[in-house]
Amino acid sequence: MALKTPEEFRQSIADLHLQIYMFGEKVDDYVNHPVIRPSINCIAMTYELARLPEYEDLMLATSHLTGKKVNRFTHIHQSTDDLSKKVKMQRLLGQKTGSCFQRCVGMDAINALYSVTYETDQARGTQYHERFKNYVQYLQDNDLVADGAMTDPKGDRGLAPHQQPDPDMYLHVVERRDDGIVVRGAKAHQTGACNSHEIIVMPTVAMREGDEDYAVSFSCPANAEGVTYIYGRQSCDTRKLEGNDLDIGNAQFGGQEALMVFDDVFVPWDRVFLCGEIEFSGALVERFAGFHRQSYGGCKVGVGDVLIGAAATAADMNGAAKASHIKDKLIEMTHLNETLFSCGLACSYEGVRMPAGNYQIDMLLANVCKQNITRFPYEIARLAEDIAGGLMVTMPSAQDLADEKIGPIVEKYLVGQCDTPVIDRMRILRLVENLTLGTAAVGYRTESMHGAGSPQAQRIMIARQSNINHKKELAKALAGVGKPWDKGKIKVPTAVSAD
Repeated sequence: MALKTPEEFRQSIADLHLQIYMFGEKVDDYVNHPVIRPSINCIAMTYELARLPEYEDLMLATSHLTGKKVNRFTHIHQSTDDLSKKVKMQRLLGQKTGSCFQRCVGMDAINALYSVTYETDQARGTQYHERFKNYVQYLQDNDLVADGAMTDPKGDRGLAPHQQPDPDMYLHVVERRDDGIVVRGAKAHQTGACNSHEIIVMPTVAMREGDEDYAVSFSCPANAEGVTYIYGRQSCDTRKLEGNDLDIGNAQFGGQEALMVFDDVFVPWDRVFLCGEIEFSGALVERFAGFHRQSYGGCKVGVGDVLIGAAATAADMNGAAKASHIKDKLIEMTHLNETLFSCGLACSYEGVRMPAGNYQIDMLLANVCKQNITRFPYEIARLAEDIAGGLMVTMPSAQDLADEKIGPIVEKYLVGQCDTPVIDRMRILRLVENLTLGTAAVGYRTESMHGAGSPQAQRIMIARQSNINHKKELAKALAGVGKPWDKGKIKVPTAVSAD
């Protein structure tokens, strides 16, 4: 099958007839819903750019399974070049959408599962890897969006999955049948869930003895019977219902999260990729997290480019662009943003070939990348807000500007640089607001903190990967620790004559 067009993607999502709820009501025409449509536009952009010759090198890859060109979001990384192009593609899409474009979780899920299913088969004699390769080819051949679903509600964090008073706090197997399994539970904070054709479920933590029913990974259609989506709220989301673009800031694009509920969902065996093998659950969690932490060195940087540009434009419109402190803040924002990009590229170029044949990023550097992501976007956002000025959060609405009586007053008092139309100044300030405080902030600032794991999750992995003992040995070798000491060879330095 040829690569989908954006229009074909939108229609294919509409044809799924997903069970989506928002604001207490079922949403039937979700593809055209004003709150959801911007997020669908984001994924449509991944299809649009894939069809443009100037972006083919980043957006497409050659499948190692079929030898055909496929969308990079469905590709299994075959080299460090693939890993670096992934990050560059993500930066490009962040620049084009100014938002989270939601396909990274599926790409990171298939790459983590590719190596883990292989290693599980080698150790256990299972048949997961061949099943999974067939599934990846299915995604590629049909140019599908897959959602990677890892995070469980977790309930009481002090208890293991099998110890929870309500067993559904972690998604689990409730029945094993000759033809497949039945699962129950939920996945929380699911980015792009309502825009996906397929769902790829993975365990959320390393499972231990007693957690066998929770050590499960599988795929199912997004419209499988028993799957329901409860759409997540975002700051300023009801502005999208008001019928004007000015107050939104970025009306065309936006992110999406949902609570995904599995109510006794049946999964056939050919779509099951882990079932009870607790010793491989931790590797799957760590590898997915590593790939996803690498991703943030691309997508957040692209959105950062937009925010830096918006702040610089706001400075122009305020008539403050020549001030030295403004220039210095823009330099600092650029420095922080490019540092994040450097981290994303570094963990890519230091990637290694796995026994399964695919390439894995450098885990230590990927976690360093994400640890910086939990900090730098906050500073970039703070500086953008500083440059934009207080009007960003006190500005009158589009309705005021359009009012016959109030509009001229708004026009009079919101003048900045004389040759800048007031409406353009309002547009750029709303964009800064959108990126730092509004709906896009979910995919930039807040997601920078909690997406792909909270800061402590990266610090745990950094501690594991840092090889402190090796560093100790380096220091000891240079200091001569453990070597015999002959104090008789010590010479007293002679005094140096003042002459």
